[in-house]
Amino acid sequence: MHQSLHLEQQARPVGRGRLQLLLILLVVIGPMVLATAMYQWRFWVPEARTFHGQLHGGGQTLADLGVAGAERAGWQLLVTDAGECPVACRELVYLARQIHIGLGREAGRASHALALGGSLDAAYADQLAREYPQLRQLVLDATRYGRFSPGARLWIVDPLGNLVLSYPQGVAGKAVLDDLRHLLKLSRLG
Repeated sequence: MHQSLHLEQQARPVGRGRLQLLLILLVVIGPMVLATAMYQWRFWVPEARTFHGQLHGGGQTLADLGVAGAERAGWQLLVTDAGECPVACRELVYLARQIHIGLGREAGRASHALALGGSLDAAYADQLAREYPQLRQLVLDATRYGRFSPGARLWIVDPLGNLVLSYPQGVAGKAVLDDLRHLLKLSRLG
């Protein structure tokens, strides 16, 4: 009798220890399993978003876009067009500069650039040199760019050269400015 009582007392702590181990594993591994399931089967994923442009989160870079000669220079507002910068492109160039100015004290963390697949006409090139002295001009491979967009687009590029957001012609400047301010607030880069 004495021996069976002793065995019963030993079994109780082992059972309690297993229960504690299972609870610890559940607390540690449970959230990971739940997050994986949410991602895999798309349930409980919020539909709302806080950005206004098209998100490019696949690790695509300026090189993938077809932009040559782009050194890293902080956050960048990049206007692209496969041609010679028609009216829609020119409006985006103006908008990019206005957004850059609108950043205020954060303007030093960003720059604006123009990448074209064609060449500028002489009158517009002179205008850019006079009115947009900080605008960097880059070369764009029109065939590579054609996989992304057929026309003019405004891009937000991070300091590492990754494409973050893009906007079509006709976008509201306030929306782009809000997105860029939010990115600058969250980022320690640039």
